[in-house]
Amino acid sequence: MIKGSKICGISDLNTLDFIINHPYSPQYIGFICNYKKSSRYVEVKKLNELLTLDKKKSNFVAVLVKPDEDILEKIKHLPFDYYQIYDCTPEEIKEIKQKYNKKIISALTVSNQDDINKYKNFENIADILLFDSKGYEKTQSFNHNFLDNVNSSKPIMVAGDIKTDDLNNFKDKPFFIDVSGNLESEKGVKDINKIDKFLNTVHNISS
Repeated sequence: MIKGSKICGISDLNTLDFIINHPYSPQYIGFICNYKKSSRYVEVKKLNELLTLDKKKSNFVAVLVKPDEDILEKIKHLPFDYYQIYDCTPEEIKEIKQKYNKKIISALTVSNQDDINKYKNFENIADILLFDSKGYEKTQSFNHNFLDNVNSSKPIMVAGDIKTDDLNNFKDKPFFIDVSGNLESEKGVKDINKIDKFLNTVHNISS
């Protein structure tokens, strides 16, 4: 059974307000903090504005690609519950976790089964394991059947070009579903109607 959802790449107040106040709001809401190639990238000044909203039942997630000390210092005052970290070693993540006292979503990018198996290196430091495609700012998929061999005590989050119509494929899987690009009407612009359909569908499958 699907455990819940994450909507990633939020960059405007109206969309964030809609998501937070939705009757089936996601457990996690992600903000692209330092990856400027992404059309969903949000500057620190804008983050300061966005994150003044009451998060209510959702967790705020800082999405960080190989973050340096500069960005980590700039966002340390913000009310993020999790840091979602790409392209760092377990040792680097451990240092960040200890210094900034944040829960960690370790993001593993996948194109084959061998990429999946790397999760074992991150289990001890991660609070959640995220399996994503190697697309980064591009919406790409991978074979989600690779995850059948994952045996971890940590919660599993799955991304990679998942559409609302695909959710039934995960109805028997104990995953959090992470979606971004497929909830947009144009690149970087979230669509309220698509978000509504996604959240309602997740609720119907998981309840």
